[in-house]
Amino acid sequence: MKRIWLQRLTAFDRKLVLLLSALVFLSFLVPLRQEAGARLLVESGDKTLFVASLDQPQLVELSGPLGLTRFEIKDGAVRVLSSPCPNKICIGLGAARHSGDLLACVPNRLVFRIAGKSAEGQGYDLLSR
Repeated sequence: MKRIWLQRLTAFDRKLVLLLSALVFLSFLVPLRQEAGARLLVESGDKTLFVASLDQPQLVELSGPLGLTRFEIKDGAVRVLSSPCPNKICIGLGAARHSGDLLACVPNRLVFRIAGKSAEGQGYDLLSR
């Protein structure tokens, strides 16, 4: 009686479960293929406040509308150490190291973006008229 639900599955149901399980497994492999980032860009609104290489370890403090946000560049990654925002979500996001990764402290209006080695020559992602 424990496996009565298993007996109710049709051949199609079993194939569908296997296919979805394989897709979930493969989705975990996608982040492993991302290119390692080369530069950190910290932006506020439409202004770039800070640019640095991810190769050089350093501690940096930047000021936003709420106060100082402190972050660390170490081992090819960036992570927020402290922020004046109320929920500290930006700290909980952990480290960003791959090209295209973002960290954001929305209340303090700071966005940390990782750019790849070839970010300048990639061309357009989207064209609009």
